[in-house]
Amino acid sequence: MKIHHHPLSGHSHRVVLFASLLGVPHELVEVDLKAGAHKKPAFLALNPFGQVPVLEDDGTVIADSNAILVYLATKAGRHDWLPVDAAGAAAVQRWLSVAAGEVANGPAAARLITVFGAKYRADEVIARAHALLARLESHLAGGDWLAADHPTIADVALYSYLARAPEGNVDLSGYPAVQAFLRRIEALPGFVPFVQTPVGLAAAA
Repeated sequence: MKIHHHPLSGHSHRVVLFASLLGVPHELVEVDLKAGAHKKPAFLALNPFGQVPVLEDDGTVIADSNAILVYLATKAGRHDWLPVDAAGAAAVQRWLSVAAGEVANGPAAARLITVFGAKYRADEVIARAHALLARLESHLAGGDWLAADHPTIADVALYSYLARAPEGNVDLSGYPAVQAFLRRIEALPGFVPFVQTPVGLAAAA
């Protein structure tokens, strides 16, 4: 199994993290985003959208980080991470949609400005990040995990960009329940950290 990734990509990290939590043997293949490797024909043959991560598994190619989480949990038969009952599956899907929507357009976008020089309006995306964090703070006041009484791929999908939100100038200090949630994930067996962005990278972007 190969995971084509970039170490500073939160989408990549959520896949690497989940593979590690499952104990799934895998090879990491770093994609040189700065050199544009994700837009070259070899990579576009794997993912025409030109985005990391991509999973290759014995001839099966899966693009999109959330789709890869679903694939890994399903292949491993880990219904604790991805419930198969209607209500449980829907609860997880709700948060996967949040990961692809509010997280991507809030804390992830804010971090793209400082880490990769993306041309978003910082005030707008930071405001969206805080709106999301306020909702998460309220939700997590009622339980330890997002979609169940135990960790699921919903929690994995949100972790990476929330954990590195301060890199996008999104202050987490006012959200103790969110911070406790992040620490619970970091305490799971097999956890692998999302690397901190090297100081000065944004200035060079």
